[in-house]
Amino acid sequence: MRFEKVCFLAAESDAAQAALNRLRHRYGHYRPEDADVIVTLGGDGYMLETLHRCIAVGAPIYGMNRGTVGFLMNIYREDSLLERLDRTQAVTLHPLRMVAWDDNDQKHDALAINEVSLLRESRQAAKIRIRIDNRVRLDELICDGVLVATPAGSTAYNLSAHGPILPMGSDILALTPISAFRPRRWRGALLTHRAQVSFEILERDKRPVSAVADYTEVRDVVRVDVREDRSVSLTLLFDPEHNLEERIITEQFMP
Repeated sequence: MRFEKVCFLAAESDAAQAALNRLRHRYGHYRPEDADVIVTLGGDGYMLETLHRCIAVGAPIYGMNRGTVGFLMNIYREDSLLERLDRTQAVTLHPLRMVAWDDNDQKHDALAINEVSLLRESRQAAKIRIRIDNRVRLDELICDGVLVATPAGSTAYNLSAHGPILPMGSDILALTPISAFRPRRWRGALLTHRAQVSFEILERDKRPVSAVADYTEVRDVVRVDVREDRSVSLTLLFDPEHNLEERIITEQFMP
């Protein structure tokens, strides 16, 4: 595919803003809705922000690292950018859809590209019942929290919580506990992307829990349902020599 109309977006850091000015001057600039491709300048956090911002736009997104963390970003180079874009490899992502009910019986709906996480709000550990496809799989998890991660998000919070790294295109989700106390030896589970995950908060008055879908937080939840939403597609572009699947493999062999 030929990419000629480029939209450049950048994080607020000095390095990202300086690169933004140079690239817009050199290659021109279009609004996201008019562009063939969106080029983001920053780190993984800004890439996540851009993905959420541009869900309705539909243009593929190509990141160049001008931040501190760049797992989802390509190496920053200004020369021959259009030719470089034409050689990229595309990866399609599908976000998680979180539906949460709070203790006022209010329903909240949000998308998560990385993960949906449940976190304790107080000094008390959370108690959470887990259902998979309407079947109770864990009657009571006592923990600091629990999360469901996509392959793209498996190297973010999920990895910090000692969850597995998932290859892109694996059609797998990671269900990972955060500092589990009981069952002490439970390390989580791998789920098919079709799985419907439901969390029920136990003793919620004594042990309040919040639910977070990337940037959207819902406090004092009673129940949280999570599933992959295949009606929403996001396309990331990677240089052939720095594709996401290779990075995921490499990460698993890091010391």
